[in-house]
Amino acid sequence: MGKKVVKNFSVGDMAVYPAHGVGQIEAIEQRMVGEREQAFYVMRIIDSNMTIMIPTSSSRNVGLRGIITAREVKKVYDILGDREIAIESQPWNQRYREYMEKIKTGSVYEIAAVLRDLFLLRVDKDLSFGERKMMDTAKSLLVKEIALAKDVAEEKVEQHIERMFA
Repeated sequence: MGKKVVKNFSVGDMAVYPAHGVGQIEAIEQRMVGEREQAFYVMRIIDSNMTIMIPTSSSRNVGLRGIITAREVKKVYDILGDREIAIESQPWNQRYREYMEKIKTGSVYEIAAVLRDLFLLRVDKDLSFGERKMMDTAKSLLVKEIALAKDVAEEKVEQHIERMFA
């Protein structure tokens, strides 16, 4: 993957904030924090309409990143299509914690792996309520970002993913 380019965001840019999903940078504001003036990205998360403020100086540390490119979408689909993986047998709560950590990284590739694993697990057993909810979250995060990256309707992306596991 090489070295990740650090992006400074501008008003209007779409970005991904780990565990919250895709949002839009609505403003860049200066605020006094203690004795220092600090710059913040004001970002509105599309799904929840929640507004969050992220210090520009630590935006990289918290995992704020740009939307993937159309070329990176292929890698996401490759991960989703990989059937050469073995899902280890472990208690659902341990697996849940592991998958939650992967989702929290904000990495589109980790999220794709979680979604794939849950789809494949579902073939053999009923997923717990938490796992079904996590599956919906992972799918929603991926669908939003892929739709933006490829400039297509979310429904088309969702249908494509569903067909991969039909």
